[in-house]
Amino acid sequence: MNDRILRLPEVERLTGLSRATIYRMVSRDDFPRQTRIGMRAVGWRESQLNEWLDTQPSASCDDHV
Repeated sequence: MNDRILRLPEVERLTGLSRATIYRMVSRDDFPRQTRIGMRAVGWRESQLNEWLDTQPSASCDDHV
């Protein structure tokens, strides 16, 4: 299986989190750590993000009743 490396804009779209929130959560070990892919570039492994997303509670319309 090919594990894609996702850059920050795609991670933001996938998770719905902002850049600041992602990095804050990484520093607290509440979000997968990024992988260095160049001198000044990082990305996240798609498989790790999918595993993390699977562990998150999902929002439901019933929660607002």
